[in-house]
Amino acid sequence: MTMREINSKMVETTVLPGRRWYSQRGAMLAYKGEVSFTPDIQGGQGGVMSMIGRRVANEATPLMSVEGNGTVLFGHGGHHVQVIHLTGDTLYVEADRLLAFEGTLQQGTMFMGSQGGVMGMVRGQVTGQGLFTTTLKGHGSVAVMAHGGVFELPITPQRPVHVDPQAYVAHHGDVRNKLSTALGWREMVGRGSGEAFQLELSGSGAVYVQASEEKL
Repeated sequence: MTMREINSKMVETTVLPGRRWYSQRGAMLAYKGEVSFTPDIQGGQGGVMSMIGRRVANEATPLMSVEGNGTVLFGHGGHHVQVIHLTGDTLYVEADRLLAFEGTLQQGTMFMGSQGGVMGMVRGQVTGQGLFTTTLKGHGSVAVMAHGGVFELPITPQRPVHVDPQAYVAHHGDVRNKLSTALGWREMVGRGSGEAFQLELSGSGAVYVQASEEKL
């Protein structure tokens, strides 16, 4: 395993020759061995055109590449961290929640409307996540950040999961998502439950939920 959680707010990565990592700039806490940290002007993988696409989509975050031979501890802002190991599927996550990820993963940007149609776009506006999100695909490890602890909820075809949009962190797998509403007269007159919008995820995979309704 090349990445593991040291505690709820730190992860340790094993850096091997010829195997690059990416992390948020300034997220290195300590390291051992011969390791170098280089600002990545492209903000990740895919070359210049991919970089331009991420900036247009507002999914570009300052990253650095990490190479060498040793171990590195990462953490940022005292946020809780969750390590996710991908085995060929795709992770959907906001760029500013990425703490570190392996260079073996293919990085991309997805239009919210392509996974959930119009309600996918509405979801992006309601949650403040915008119209695009970052994708990481392939085999490798990712560390994401959240407020409070993170809980993994499995999604199966027979049992969709409903999540408060503000508590949503990320999801992976063959999953469809849409925003469902429970607006009624009580919400219209300010006497509702405060849970007027929920994010419904269906299919096969998992969703990660943080113990807070506060964005990073």
